[in-house]
Amino acid sequence: MNKVSIFDTTLRDGMQGMGISYTLTDKLQIAHKLDGFKIDYIEGGFPLSNEKEAEFFSQIRQEKLAHAKVVAFGSTRKPGSKAHSDPHITALIEAETPAVVVVGKAWKEHVTQVLKTTLEENIAMIHDSIATLKKEGREVIFDLEHFFDGFKDDKDYAIEVLKAGTDAGADFLVLCDTNGGTLPVEVIGIYKQLPQKELAPLGGHFHNDTGNAVANTLIAVEYGAAHVQGTINGWGERCGNANLCVLIPNLALKMKRSINCFENLKHLTSLSRFVAEKANIIPDRRQPYVGEAAFTHKAGQHVDVLAKADYLMEHIDSALVGNARSIILSELAGKSTIVQKLSKYGTYDKKSDIVSDLINQLKTLEQEGFEYEAAEASFDLIIRKTLGKYTPLMELNNYHLESYKSGEAPSKTVGRLFLKIQVKEVMGAAVRIGPVETLDAALRDALVPLYPFIEGIKLTDYRVRVLNPEKASSAKVRVFITSSDGNLDWDTVGVSENIVEASWQALVDSYEYYYNNFVVKDE
Repeated sequence: MNKVSIFDTTLRDGMQGMGISYTLTDKLQIAHKLDGFKIDYIEGGFPLSNEKEAEFFSQIRQEKLAHAKVVAFGSTRKPGSKAHSDPHITALIEAETPAVVVVGKAWKEHVTQVLKTTLEENIAMIHDSIATLKKEGREVIFDLEHFFDGFKDDKDYAIEVLKAGTDAGADFLVLCDTNGGTLPVEVIGIYKQLPQKELAPLGGHFHNDTGNAVANTLIAVEYGAAHVQGTINGWGERCGNANLCVLIPNLALKMKRSINCFENLKHLTSLSRFVAEKANIIPDRRQPYVGEAAFTHKAGQHVDVLAKADYLMEHIDSALVGNARSIILSELAGKSTIVQKLSKYGTYDKKSDIVSDLINQLKTLEQEGFEYEAAEASFDLIIRKTLGKYTPLMELNNYHLESYKSGEAPSKTVGRLFLKIQVKEVMGAAVRIGPVETLDAALRDALVPLYPFIEGIKLTDYRVRVLNPEKASSAKVRVFITSSDGNLDWDTVGVSENIVEASWQALVDSYEYYYNNFVVKDE
């Protein structure tokens, strides 16, 4: 079992992705999370780029990490200078990290067109920079920028750059596919041509511009790489980097490689979502291994197979990566899906009248525009009503909303509603900006005095889908609402030609789901 070290560049290369920015606190918290997961190297950024980066290195030194080595990023010295006095090399030394990344040019075009120097001077820059850092006691990871393009352009010079890094004492030689244009078959051919016995250990750093970053990295490992680089969730420049949330389980579970974070694989899904939360980015539901859809099943036939032999439908146990299986409801659902959803209320089989009744209700409602695969809390209420296990939270008499605008002042909406709760007549009122916000505030105003638990429920997401846009302004809409009590999240749905009414349905379902599942039994 070959050992592979994992290098995370979420805090440097990942931050170069579109729409991604971390505060200093975010970076420190992510670093600690990565360390707890037992990532081997955490690239913190470029010390010279800005004050925030410099402060990160200062603070992380004081806080210390249990496993990971923090890495400062920089480039080789400038042409015609000396490494010991070059500001880039000095910044790497002053960052006081145990390991550093030095980027050097491996493509002749970059040497002559970007650095504007000779091929010989480039070799000298690489050797001088690495040797100087090694004398300072640093572990040096040498990133060979544009290595694959350089190799295809001039194989001999690319290998000369590798040997220069080796001779200078580099601990790893990382072959970088900087513009992400290399295909797997090319990676195989190039790694096979390298004189690996004469070189320091190899690594791989791949971008995802052809959608092959993870595949290329796995091939690099298969053909000799002992060090891989990537980012959590695959974020990074342009189309991103190799996704560590896919790469790590593939290395550990599929290729049987030894990695230090194997023991924490069960925390991979939570790590992915933690980083997404810090970036204020909605997690990719279809991401392999850690996505919400990764172990989700919709077709009735698939669900039936799961009940008999789950390994036929899932390539690994979802618990290995901290994810969970989900059976979702749709017009494709079969009796096995309904039986699985009923299991929390008792034992039912496919021949049960209840199962047939629920399938018919599901299909009828979905024809009307309802969708329960992303709103299982609403379907849970349908199950309760069918089983006679439903307790209404309240009964609506009427609601009234009025939107108005005066001159240049912002628009406002006034809302009033009248409810019957058990034998009491209750009114709620609110003034907000939008009608849905106003409706929710008025509903809370009416309910909270009698049901204080409502205060602990927050609406965390609101989504609208137009179902028949050809109807223009009279189109039917589907509204999804996500609610949370701080620990549990649940989703509800409403459908109507009136967006306020669709929102009302989803709002009421949200509160009634929580009431029926977590309050009624305690009253």
